[in-house]
Amino acid sequence: MKNTAFYIASRYLLSKKGSTAVTFITWLSACAMMVAVASMFIIISVFSGLELLNQDLISNLHADLTITSKVGKTLPDVPSLTKKLKANQNIAHFSKVIDEKVYIDFNDVGEIGYLRGVDSAYTFVNPINKSIFYGTYPSFKYSNEVLMENELNNRLGIPVGSNNSTATLLMPKPGVGMISKEADIFNKKDVYVTGIFPGNDQLNNYIISPLELAQQLLNLPKTSAYSIVIKLKNPANADLIKSELQNSLGKDIIIKTQKEENAAFWKMINTEKFFIYLIFALVIFITTFNLAGAIIILQLDKKEQAKSLISLGFPLKSLRMVYFYTGFLIVLFGIIAGLILGTLVSYLQIETGLFKASATLPFPVKIVGENYFIVTLIAAFFGILVSFIFSKINKKNINNT
Repeated sequence: MKNTAFYIASRYLLSKKGSTAVTFITWLSACAMMVAVASMFIIISVFSGLELLNQDLISNLHADLTITSKVGKTLPDVPSLTKKLKANQNIAHFSKVIDEKVYIDFNDVGEIGYLRGVDSAYTFVNPINKSIFYGTYPSFKYSNEVLMENELNNRLGIPVGSNNSTATLLMPKPGVGMISKEADIFNKKDVYVTGIFPGNDQLNNYIISPLELAQQLLNLPKTSAYSIVIKLKNPANADLIKSELQNSLGKDIIIKTQKEENAAFWKMINTEKFFIYLIFALVIFITTFNLAGAIIILQLDKKEQAKSLISLGFPLKSLRMVYFYTGFLIVLFGIIAGLILGTLVSYLQIETGLFKASATLPFPVKIVGENYFIVTLIAAFFGILVSFIFSKINKKNINNT
């Protein structure tokens, strides 16, 4: 009887209905499901692309592991730490870093920025030298060569690569006592910009300089650092290596993985993803109202045929399954056609960049198998649920003409 019910349902869907209105409503519900599924697939594929883009940006901004001091800014016994890190076979590269706010002055135009002092190994951990779009990365032959974020440089108007045009960095001096002149307040260093890199939410207003410059401005010893950033040979083992290093380096330091460094960011991303799923689940649920209408209209249209089947001994349960299978086939068509349409639009965007988030940046798209599964699961759940609920019929309603 199940095969018979499914056959009748397929005939109901494909054969000509009793009226044009019934045919229109049936295929309207199928097309509505197709559009809803395609829309959800496209949007979450764009979201996957944005997530991958942000992940790539963060991987270039944050190291696999970051070591900081538990007490104060300056790491304790840096030479001992670096010696132990060199001996660790899981570490590919590491770099000492100092991050501090600084005042930049050029031709009486001032800005507050962030100075990041790094050693020569920094580009092995964070390949920021690859993102330079004008000029060159500091050679580290001189401590006053700096790399500057684009927007900051635009506001200050500092010429790039000119030894004759220097900006001044001012860092407040620590300590107590009477102030009698400007030299008692600030440490100053003249710098010149060798290159420009594009900024983002986490590197806006940044200046990348040799570590020596930051040490001089802060009156710190040559061996000092605020943090050590680490590039691992196998980043997938970050949590395991973190535990090993914590035991090796002692309790005076804090070690964070890249994921822990960006915990707030990923929490925000996951929250946004949840609400996107929720919104489109609601859209698909609303779309299934068309499916409910199609099943009800089909029941009314096929009322005489249903009476004939019942009189010939066709079980009422099997008749209900006919309408259920009809709804199921509408949902199945909507899911398959929607996923095909969504995939085609996504590939079109990947290949052509037709739709743009800005004048130069097309919406990033990433097609992953997980998205197919999620969209299918949500659409099938609501579609099958509505088909089951509205396929229930009463024998009295069939007999009443």
